[in-house]
Amino acid sequence: MRFHKLFIWLLCLFFSHVNFAQRTLLPIRFSQSPKPAAPVYNNTNNWAALPDRNDQADKAPRKFKDLQSTAAADVFYVHPTTYTGKPDDSFQWNADVKNKGHNKNVDESPIYYQASVFNGSCKVYAPRYRQAHYYCFITPYKEDKQAALDLAYSDVKAAFEYYLINYNHGRPIVIAAHSQGTIHAARLLRDFFQDKRLQSQLVVAYLVGMPVTLDSFPHILPCRDSSQTGCYVSWRTYERGYVPSWKAGDASRLVCHNPISWEMDTTYVSKLNHQGAVLRNFNKPLPCICDAQVHEGYLWITKPKFPGSKFYHNPNYHIGDYNLFYLDIRKNVADRIAAYSLK
Repeated sequence: MRFHKLFIWLLCLFFSHVNFAQRTLLPIRFSQSPKPAAPVYNNTNNWAALPDRNDQADKAPRKFKDLQSTAAADVFYVHPTTYTGKPDDSFQWNADVKNKGHNKNVDESPIYYQASVFNGSCKVYAPRYRQAHYYCFITPYKEDKQAALDLAYSDVKAAFEYYLINYNHGRPIVIAAHSQGTIHAARLLRDFFQDKRLQSQLVVAYLVGMPVTLDSFPHILPCRDSSQTGCYVSWRTYERGYVPSWKAGDASRLVCHNPISWEMDTTYVSKLNHQGAVLRNFNKPLPCICDAQVHEGYLWITKPKFPGSKFYHNPNYHIGDYNLFYLDIRKNVADRIAAYSLK
């Protein structure tokens, strides 16, 4: 039986991260690396998803529909790092948005399996951007890391400004992101929403896969429940019983939501309440395979059982932060938009 693209991607990403620092050291410093040309966002080729164009964000699992044409809100989605292997061009630290291989990876993985979750209730906007190479997260040169991320954010910011002027027209906004994308989305909240006029248009922000602390946004608070608006949610997923190596300090400062109950307390939520994951077969959602419990600032799940799960032995479910709760997120964003419309 042919393995689905997501499962292959999951396995490849897992193995690509093993001893990554020893196998794929970037040969030059950030300042010595050529920089790709900045994307111009009036060119639709520089968007991975737009609501009036056929793209991977239009896909919906069986029995669900792409409803972007009638959606009452927009989602601005920032994809995670897909630039993880040895660079195949001269751009070592930041990906070129004209590189067809990079774009294919973005479109067939996070756009298909993450951005599409919003198409039941949002028009989906997802920019291509000069994402920082995965190496920036393990380099000993912190100034290089910051420079690469700053370059990536300059594109995300430019795309959002273009979106506001040309597409938004005062509509409610959902901000959504994963991993590296969450770093950039958090900056968008600070630069454009926090204590600014645009804050009144914020439905919710999904800041998934990176640490977010309670003091990150003094004027935008974590969501208290499944229907609150003008707030944000965040989580990072690990197998029950696993303590990640980064675990240190005061866990009470870390924001973590349970993406089944959408609350921040430590109440265990049974898999019987799980709406469903979208994994190996996009068209066959898997309900009731995940439980969830907030534990010391991150999310614990019992290892879910799905076709091929016996091959996955990594206790870090970062790659599945969205996919494991795909239908839970799909329902939640619809609920929050409905609540926003009643304000």
